[in-house]
Amino acid sequence: MDKTSFEQLVLQALDELPRRIWLKIENIAVVVEEKPSRELLSRQGIKSPGTLLGLYHGVPKSKRGLHYANVLPDKITIFKKPIESLCQNKIQLVQKIKEVVLHEIGHYFGFNEQELKKYLNT
Repeated sequence: MDKTSFEQLVLQALDELPRRIWLKIENIAVVVEEKPSRELLSRQGIKSPGTLLGLYHGVPKSKRGLHYANVLPDKITIFKKPIESLCQNKIQLVQKIKEVVLHEIGHYFGFNEQELKKYLNT
């Protein structure tokens, strides 16, 4: 799938988030990259490049204090190639993108990996 079509699926997943979630999201950018760099994988302590599907970078909303202001947007990166490698068809691809987007939004709100696995069954 070309990057533009993949980005459209990411936008669709974002559009399908419940309104109550969107009302609590601010100052965040969502981008698509082909795959994580070796540098990024090394910084994250990840040995297998196909296992990083998305990444949240920023200060989780639950950790922001009174002095949190005038900062660059938080960033969610969705990695195209690793997600595609897990999917056999477009239906699986759409579902996996939704899962990854929701997972990374969960990190934005301050949920850790264990909490996300419990609540999202991912």
